[in-house]
Amino acid sequence: MPDPVAWLVVELGWEVVSSDGEKVGVVREVLGDENADIFDGLAVDPGLLKKAKYVPAERVGVILEGRVALDLTKAEFDELDDYED
Repeated sequence: MPDPVAWLVVELGWEVVSSDGEKVGVVREVLGDENADIFDGLAVDPGLLKKAKYVPAERVGVILEGRVALDLTKAEFDELDDYED
């Protein structure tokens, strides 16, 4: 298994999965202040015709190269607030 990576290397398009192993979308935007190393969260694009969801940093679990695992189930992810950019 690859080693975890820091939030600073997360790229747009990385797969986002729920705690129950379901793909919930891809990274649309990484939110934070790189200079102060403050990670605020992610905007996750769940797919066509669906609004992006805001995932707060405290709900982000392990970050691996190309993949972000959340500590939310798919149902909990679906209940998150829409991301307003």
